[in-house]
Amino acid sequence: MILKETFTLSNGVEIPKLGLGTWFINDDDAGQAVKEAVKIGYAHIDTAQAYGNERGVGEGVKNCGAKREELFVTTKLAAEIKSYKEAVHAIDGSLEKMSLDHADLMIIHSPQPWAEFGGKERFLEGNREAWRALEDAYKAGKLRAIGVSNFQKPDIENILESCSVSPMVNQILAHVTNTPQALIRYCQEKGILVEAYSPIGHGELLKNAELAAMAEKYGVSLPQLCIRYVLQLDLIALPKTGNPEHMKNNADVDFIITQEDMAQLKNMARIKDYGKAGVFPVYK
Repeated sequence: MILKETFTLSNGVEIPKLGLGTWFINDDDAGQAVKEAVKIGYAHIDTAQAYGNERGVGEGVKNCGAKREELFVTTKLAAEIKSYKEAVHAIDGSLEKMSLDHADLMIIHSPQPWAEFGGKERFLEGNREAWRALEDAYKAGKLRAIGVSNFQKPDIENILESCSVSPMVNQILAHVTNTPQALIRYCQEKGILVEAYSPIGHGELLKNAELAAMAEKYGVSLPQLCIRYVLQLDLIALPKTGNPEHMKNNADVDFIITQEDMAQLKNMARIKDYGKAGVFPVYK
């Protein structure tokens, strides 16, 4: 059962292969979503400062009935924070909001502030400063693991050149029709586990007739096919939902996609339009 399976990070910490993404889940609803997910068997919950629901997620972690050590909680340092002092304050702020004495993983949400995402400025010095704050929190026991998100190869190299603790994960947009194979390969060569957010392409893949036909061939739903795809690439899958039925469906992925079909999925034409999600920087 996928909910029982884990990857091992470079520092030896185990992280569940399937997690619950909480983007767009309201702070007041996040606690119930976490409780429903844990009831189903999820142990990996992913939030962020930018989601505005850390308090609710922390409430769910506290009241879900599972022991704290049985759960893996990730949050993200806001993309706009590019100084050591601000990062230290924000890390402590996240723990305070979630009412947790530690997070299992904290990552820099983006190498660039969202308003400048995709621009030429890479904020190299600011990312080194934010990373230094994560390192210090890690060494102090406030964080069990640290990493990055939306980082390209030059952004990662910038961290590796000066860090005392290497990034353990890179959380990126990865799904059928958008598989950044060179970046994934680079991260894996560096011992950095890749996490795939929006494995169903923010819902846009549900409109894909070719995928629907392949899912039917395997007797699974289209989301299940997409989640299985990223898992077979040795990536963590982070589908986001507050719906318990969708949570169950997303976790029912105990089937194998053939090598031939994996090759076909890897090379499918890229989505050009993410619909309403196209207003967000990562989908432009």
